[in-house]
Amino acid sequence: MELINSITVSDIVNDFVPVSVNGQAIDEADILQEMQYHTADNIESAHQKAASALVVKELLLQRAKELELSAEILTGENQQEALIRTLLVQEVKQPTPDEEACERYFLANQDKFKTPVLIAASHILLAADPKDQEAREFAAQQAETLIAALVKNPDSFADMAKQYSDCPSKEVNGELGQLDKGQTVQEFERQVFKMEEGLALHPVESRYGYHIVRLDKRVEGNPLPYNMVADRIATYLKDQVYRRSISQYLSLLAGQASIEGIDIKGADSLLMQ
Repeated sequence: MELINSITVSDIVNDFVPVSVNGQAIDEADILQEMQYHTADNIESAHQKAASALVVKELLLQRAKELELSAEILTGENQQEALIRTLLVQEVKQPTPDEEACERYFLANQDKFKTPVLIAASHILLAADPKDQEAREFAAQQAETLIAALVKNPDSFADMAKQYSDCPSKEVNGELGQLDKGQTVQEFERQVFKMEEGLALHPVESRYGYHIVRLDKRVEGNPLPYNMVADRIATYLKDQVYRRSISQYLSLLAGQASIEGIDIKGADSLLMQ
């Protein structure tokens, strides 16, 4: 957001169509202030997200005013946030999924409910600075050469680790031991956890360089029984139902309102954030 923060209101205030909700203008300065909370690839997209969020907020505040709601302000809230929370509690129903719905979801998604996959791996790290393209190209080529040699002589892995690896694990034959997800950097993990047991025939690239990887053991996750995941499923389904209800409610409010200067399609996701 550094680019956005460096631009003043006067730089871009005239570049966008005025936005209003039922004749109530959304101040362009407020939109520009809101932009800092929305990640985007460019100014236009950030402006669209910020304006949509403020239109949704205005729709909800106008509805709260129409209903003459009052709200108790909780810790960390301001008056507007308290009104919106109270409005949604009153107007948006949040049914709790029944046992049958939870069981159906469990049966249809059993692959999601397993103990974590565990692996044991060894590697040879050929370190290369991510900013040094020449060093990375050399490391990649060297890794391919060493892999070809290991295919011919698999028993030489430990010796190669001691000779070539830039990781302290070289002192224990390149062994990383047992790993589960979250213990290594993501780019390494994504590739290694897909491997079958044995030597990877291509190097694994990470921010540290190139890894020659041998998967020594792979233990697949075991299915979890329904009673261990029932609460998690109920929470997930309740959240999904609530999101759909929010979307329908906002669509109803927007359909009944006169909104100028912007299309807020999909803005319900901004509210949930």
